[in-house]
Amino acid sequence: MCSPAIPGTTLFDGRQARKGYALNKMCFSFNEAANRAAFVQDEDAYCARYGLTAQQREAIRSRNVLQLIAAGGNAYYLAKFAGIFGLDMQDIGAQQTGLTKAEFQARLDAYAR
Repeated sequence: MCSPAIPGTTLFDGRQARKGYALNKMCFSFNEAANRAAFVQDEDAYCARYGLTAQQREAIRSRNVLQLIAAGGNAYYLAKFAGIFGLDMQDIGAQQTGLTKAEFQARLDAYAR
């Protein structure tokens, strides 16, 4: 569902929260190093353990943040997933906006002035 206030932005509402419950629960599990290691060892088995949908599993495989958000992912939980690969919130923001990380950082710097 796209927000009418900000075209192209997925509104994280109750419907999206229910849709992404398993995905967000899995991402929350990445707070523990053992879970991150288990995911890296066998992503498919780890996703199956949490009951991710085919859409969510494909988004995980492709590392596509926009698809993960569309599949019910919450940016704060997705950051835990991204952290496994050394990515941070600016990497996620860059992917969401279609910019490089450097371009996204420059945009943030311009807003800060």
